[in-house]
Amino acid sequence: MIKKIALIFLLCMNTILFAQNTQKLMKNIVSEYTYPAKSISIDSLEISYIMEGKGATTLLFLHGLSSNADAWSKNIETLKNNYTCIALDLPGYGKSSMLNVDYTPSFFASITHQLIKKLDLKNVVLIGHSMGGQASIKLATTYPKDIQKLILIAPAGLETFQKEQANFMKTAYTTATVKNTSDEQIVHNYALNFYKLPEDAQKMIDDRKQIKNASNFDAHCEAIIKSIAGMLDEPVFDQLKDITQKTLVIFGKEDKLIPNRYFNPTLSTEKVGNIAKEQIKNVQVESIPESGHFVQFEKPNQVNVLIEQFVESKE
Repeated sequence: MIKKIALIFLLCMNTILFAQNTQKLMKNIVSEYTYPAKSISIDSLEISYIMEGKGATTLLFLHGLSSNADAWSKNIETLKNNYTCIALDLPGYGKSSMLNVDYTPSFFASITHQLIKKLDLKNVVLIGHSMGGQASIKLATTYPKDIQKLILIAPAGLETFQKEQANFMKTAYTTATVKNTSDEQIVHNYALNFYKLPEDAQKMIDDRKQIKNASNFDAHCEAIIKSIAGMLDEPVFDQLKDITQKTLVIFGKEDKLIPNRYFNPTLSTEKVGNIAKEQIKNVQVESIPESGHFVQFEKPNQVNVLIEQFVESKE
């Protein structure tokens, strides 16, 4: 009888501990998204995504480094009136699964392409920001028949780095560096993404502080470091000329992150835009004043107008 009671006690304790551990996962700590998040299984991964609107054209949004699907909420708010809007949490971010994999542009492109097929998405306009921009270039050139048009917002991948520069960045940015970022530095890092830090960016800042308590925070930090390495190890510059889709590139004129001023001090946002004009066959480049790297969040109305005009423009 005593053994039975002891066994029941242990089973109850294990159930409680499991529940507590589940509650501490990052997906349960990140604040609720503006729109309800759904999930789909892809390659044994749980991929979280937002889906709003019912238009014939699908706008598929890929977020940047250390971000998530909710970063597109201000754009979806307007664009869902005319389009089907889908924003996913890339693996390693937001509410999606985290695995010990190489987080390369090819990996993100493959997962996103499988999502396109599983959800049977049609007339897809792919929209990528920063790291998501580089992944979008990889996706658009690898699976050109599945992408109708391409929109790159402050994209990584246009700017190039020497091998020594890439090695330095991979050495300088470590999992420990990300994990031990102080609250003060978190605020500073987010401020760098904007011309003027918006009040409603506080939600992002608060989330970034809170996820330090997640049981899988180390895995998220590892995903960030591997994502940086992935972008550096898998450049897409040589594939820009292979982009067949009509392409829109949008920059915030006061972007402090792209180009990298330390390694490429002679480059400006305008010059990076000129790279797009030189390398991409059918491209439109726009620059929005008084806005930074996170231009779609800082100036959503201007970005939404550009997106809608571009999507509706004839081939």
